[in-house]
Amino acid sequence: MSADGPPQGAKAPSGGSAAHEVASVGATYIGRFAPSPTGLLHAGSLVAALASWLDARARGGRWLVRIEDVDTPRCVPGAAETILEQLAACSLIPDEAPVWQSRRGDFYQQALDRLVARGDAYPCACSRKDIELALAGQGRSHERHAELVYPGTCRHGLGGRPARAWRFRTRDEIVTWQDRRLGPQQQDVGREVGDFVLRRADGLWAYQLAVVVDDGLQGVTHVVRGEDLADNTARQILLQRALGLPTPGYLHTPLVLGANGEKLSKQNGALPLDLRDPLHALNAAARTLGLAEAQGPVTHALGAWQARWRDSYNRPGD
Repeated sequence: MSADGPPQGAKAPSGGSAAHEVASVGATYIGRFAPSPTGLLHAGSLVAALASWLDARARGGRWLVRIEDVDTPRCVPGAAETILEQLAACSLIPDEAPVWQSRRGDFYQQALDRLVARGDAYPCACSRKDIELALAGQGRSHERHAELVYPGTCRHGLGGRPARAWRFRTRDEIVTWQDRRLGPQQQDVGREVGDFVLRRADGLWAYQLAVVVDDGLQGVTHVVRGEDLADNTARQILLQRALGLPTPGYLHTPLVLGANGEKLSKQNGALPLDLRDPLHALNAAARTLGLAEAQGPVTHALGAWQARWRDSYNRPGD
């Protein structure tokens, strides 16, 4: 095995199809909304949906919906279909049939195979407890809610242990990018995150790999999503570079906060959208985005917000 390949004796899990290649297509604006069907849309997720739709429409682009259901044990049966109905009730209609990540494993396998062949991915035998013990042995504490930084235990081999997961090999570099709302951003992924997981110990694909591969395959040029996902951007840029994919433009939207001051989410009791009056729900999302409330039919409101969005967010180079 060459120095560019995986550690001796390691082999990426099989299952890929050579009939497909990971590639980016098209130069026209393509945006997307990518909900996870672990529950229904709530007030916070509608903000991201509306912002991504407005950004695409304001630029005369295409808007896609992708169901991010790779974490199948957490997905609620029927939630994906209901989410699509919720979007339709708000007149947020995608330009293509939605895709489901759970049906796209071949694409993710090809990407992993390429990363392994390049020496950018390697097998890992560590459990979460192993990582915590290794960090403690180095005198590094793990703060609650903070990233569990991988210490690189398996970077040079498994030491006779069976592989559990597959990780991306980070380099000593600081990743920088420009967020259209948050401004200049940077992260030292190796120091702040460590070598991150591409395929989990339970065999499921990690979010970071799946989202990068799908954005590339769907030709996504602009990513508009909630600010809570901004921390993922540097990892995704590293994967884009390693796979030869273009980096989209990024805009991270304000968050809706729950009663406890934390991001409104399914985990802290966010209620599904009440869409008996879709305009009421959309006006709440628009206020979060700094847009004035609109009256009249939903389609008229969306048209008014589209014009305001074009004036506010369409700057040269964005």
